[in-house]
Amino acid sequence: MSKKALFLDRDGVINIDYGYVHKIENFKFFDGIFDIVRYFQNRDYYIFIVTNQSGIERGYYTTEDYKILTLWMLKQFQKEKITINKVVFCPYLTGKNSKCRKPNRGMIDTILSEFDVDLNNSIMIGDKPSDIDMAINVGIKETIYISSKSLGRESLYFDSINEYKKYLYL
Repeated sequence: MSKKALFLDRDGVINIDYGYVHKIENFKFFDGIFDIVRYFQNRDYYIFIVTNQSGIERGYYTTEDYKILTLWMLKQFQKEKITINKVVFCPYLTGKNSKCRKPNRGMIDTILSEFDVDLNNSIMIGDKPSDIDMAINVGIKETIYISSKSLGRESLYFDSINEYKKYLYL
């Protein structure tokens, strides 16, 4: 039986995007993110993180650096009693391997190969046009854009994660 999912971008949604965040000491969770993810977990959604990590191909950090930070991040979610079902990342910027890079559907296809997801009733939260475009490309109907300006193609947009949290609890 298909299950709804919450898809989250990482940098700019889960944590403050200082640019190519790859060290624990530079990773700061946004206020409200744990409450939002818990809200959907309590409603029986899968929780997935889909993140472009072109800093790897650019040589700013290694896949190992990324994995160390990701394990730490997942432990912080676990401390909050939140289970992230899967994290998928794309280390590429260009070329033949870039089909995983948002707005392309490669990361979602990876998830769909393991999980029975009802994309039509799922949600994507992103802070870049490529996040929203990826969701639209795969048939995710509800898109939440974290930005001060609308793209005109997302379902809703909010200035911050905390504003979306307030919206959920109204």
